[in-house]
Amino acid sequence: MIETRHPKSFSSVLAIPLLAVVASIGAGAQQPNVQEIVKKSVAATDADFNAAPHFNYEERDRVGKGSKTYRVTMIQGSPYQRLIAINGKPLPAAQAAQEQKKEEQVAASRRSESSGERQRRIAKFDKERTRDHLMMQQLTEAFNFTYIGERKVRSFKVYMLKATPRPGYRPPNMQTQVLPGMQGELWIDQQTYQWVKVMAQVIRPVSIEGFLAQVEPGTQFEIEKSPVVGGTWQITHFAMKSSAKVLFMFNRSSQEDDTYSDYQRIGSNANESPGR
Repeated sequence: MIETRHPKSFSSVLAIPLLAVVASIGAGAQQPNVQEIVKKSVAATDADFNAAPHFNYEERDRVGKGSKTYRVTMIQGSPYQRLIAINGKPLPAAQAAQEQKKEEQVAASRRSESSGERQRRIAKFDKERTRDHLMMQQLTEAFNFTYIGERKVRSFKVYMLKATPRPGYRPPNMQTQVLPGMQGELWIDQQTYQWVKVMAQVIRPVSIEGFLAQVEPGTQFEIEKSPVVGGTWQITHFAMKSSAKVLFMFNRSSQEDDTYSDYQRIGSNANESPGR
């Protein structure tokens, strides 16, 4: 079976910012119901999360001082990532043809899978999404939210909420262990309750049970979402700067800066079907 680099789980890009929420809303007007805002925003984000596999899109990843751009296409129930540009320039014709051939071979390979092979491949993709969804659902348990103001971000009038760790919160699984060490800001569109922008940061060291590692202060995330075709909102920018201590002695840092665009709802082409 021919496969190449798998794209990052789109849900996993969404999940980390889902874990820490912060923002501010303007003074002067009567303070809105913070819990109602949070509840509606989580419901809106949940709907977007469920809609994500029904879109193909472009993903531009910063690599050092340059970038690589991929076309991410759902093929037989899971995504495939085809390189289409380097440093903003389309691939030379010969390389583009080679990348196109790889995608066609993967599509053919997936069509010829046995039922068990297909189920295992899709199950792996679904497992990542389920894990991230569980993390998102812990938001209302892990944080206290405070209304702090109102602002216009891009063309959206937003509520700004600050999220701080809730005393006594106990993470139910490994993926949520970082939550007690985070705080953040969430900017929520006043009309749709969509998350226009989220910023989050680790404020104290957090050890991850089962791993000889510790997430350090200085780790931070930023996400932006925008409306796309079909009425949902999807991620258009994600940035992360991480700092961790491996074996509690050796520091490891990394950075990520990804832009997402050209969302297209999946059509009737069998190769693009998100269905099972």
